[in-house]
Amino acid sequence: MKADIYDINGKKVGDVLLPKFFDQPVRQDIIKRAYLHETSYSYQPKGTDPMAGMKTSADYLGRKESYRSMKNRGQSKVPREKLPEGRQGNARVIPSTVGGRRAHPPRVEKRIIERMNKKEYFKALLNSIAATAHVKLVNMRGHKFNGNVPIILSDDFEKLNKTKDVNNALLKIAHDDMLRSRDGRKKNNARAVKSRTYVPRSILIITDNESPLLKTAKNIPGIDVVPVDEVNVSLLAPGGKPARLTAFTQGAIKKLSEMITVVG
Repeated sequence: MKADIYDINGKKVGDVLLPKFFDQPVRQDIIKRAYLHETSYSYQPKGTDPMAGMKTSADYLGRKESYRSMKNRGQSKVPREKLPEGRQGNARVIPSTVGGRRAHPPRVEKRIIERMNKKEYFKALLNSIAATAHVKLVNMRGHKFNGNVPIILSDDFEKLNKTKDVNNALLKIAHDDMLRSRDGRKKNNARAVKSRTYVPRSILIITDNESPLLKTAKNIPGIDVVPVDEVNVSLLAPGGKPARLTAFTQGAIKKLSEMITVVG
């Protein structure tokens, strides 16, 4: 399988033979599982205060002869607040009352991380990389790109030191998809959440570890840039859906091929 190489002017300057792991079949089930595995590490454990709902004077007295007894009063026999002169206040403590403790509160010791074997995750990562070479899957995910995938960027991209230059170069290669991302912004003005702007995902750039692209491309809306050593399933398949439009630099392809050969 071959992929086209693009220069900073958006022109095809050649092609490159992709490594063999781009030819393997794509298993969406294992990619989804790997995405949940990565996402679960960002979950925050939840627990409760042992004294939640108990910080009150409410008490229940069942003996008929005792002071503040609740028997023979024609009211429900539940813990109530203690008021002056032997009177009873509002019901508290039990789960069915206002301000009472929860019936089944969350536990800190609950397992919230989705475990996954190392070999299984590595297989999912290879599947996610291979999915970037399928045009039908890329278009089914919502991207707009007519050329061959994945996109291979020439070494000239590694020398771009300004965000404006990177943006202009990418517009010449994937103009339609970047406009889709720019025009698809949505604002969430819910009262419970601060106003946020959601930008659809566009190109993922995988580059060398010491490339200036790591700084110059990260501020372009919808575009993610990551060194080849930190590639993961969440970036290649956001939401667990594979085949994100991905661009590799020539140096990243070489290093990725060496890394996978060593691991394999």
